[in-house]
Amino acid sequence: MKTAAPKMTTTRLKAGMTGWLFISIAVIMIAAFYFYPMIQALILSFKTGTGSNLTFNGIDNYKRLFTDSMFITAVKNTFIYLIFQVPLMVILALFISVLLNDKNLKFKGFFRTAIFLPCITSLVAYSVVFKYLFSADGLVNSLLLNLHVIGTPIQWITDPFWAKVTIIIAITWRWTGYNMIFYLSGLQNIDSSIYEAARIDGASPIRQFFSITVPLLKPIILFTSITSTIGTLQLFDEIMNITKGGPGNATSSISQYIYNLSFKYSSDFGYAATVSYSIVIMIIILSIIQFKVAGEKK
Repeated sequence: MKTAAPKMTTTRLKAGMTGWLFISIAVIMIAAFYFYPMIQALILSFKTGTGSNLTFNGIDNYKRLFTDSMFITAVKNTFIYLIFQVPLMVILALFISVLLNDKNLKFKGFFRTAIFLPCITSLVAYSVVFKYLFSADGLVNSLLLNLHVIGTPIQWITDPFWAKVTIIIAITWRWTGYNMIFYLSGLQNIDSSIYEAARIDGASPIRQFFSITVPLLKPIILFTSITSTIGTLQLFDEIMNITKGGPGNATSSISQYIYNLSFKYSSDFGYAATVSYSIVIMIIILSIIQFKVAGEKK
């Protein structure tokens, strides 16, 4: 009996070492390709210069953010996308998931696949398709003209207002199906007896939706809201391939500005890293706000 405890300790130690051995490669890879670049980018954000000729300049880059008109414009544009697109996409995904969760609906598999399919298409390919669809002589204008909805073609790409609308439509089309999958999985884990009890008590479908579905899906709604916020703050491909930030800078995003600072203008990698970390700060602040609004403490 006296030797049992040391043997158990040795067994646990071996089991622990075996576990660390299995995950060691993943830990090393994550540290090398994820955390190390993050730390290097943070250090880089305190430097200035062109190309590789960089010198330490303290927090001057961060002070520059508040006086950089191009950065302020990019932030305004990005938050316009955020304010309109994220709620629209979350609500639309939730509504579609409820419809597709109906047991009596036929061809559910087809509809689910069709709505989810856009989010696995190539970002560049779908952006180019949208650019041609929404061009002045594209399919969208032709359809609206034939239906007599409009009298003259809408300048979807070259008008500042309609260019933003085009970007919002494109993002919503691509990512609604992605969020829908999360809601569908959540709905399928809700016990059907809860809805049966509500129907017996005389609750209408709308009352069931707001009193049962939404409260029980609150963690998933919070998750999709945060991930959608992060994705919108990092918006790049649609801007570059549909409008290129135009007309003027009417549709430019923060990520596109980072690209321009690094590769289009004189390469100011230090300031580009500063702008990148501004996105990190925004994500942290908005995530905290969303947690507070949702009432989540953990």
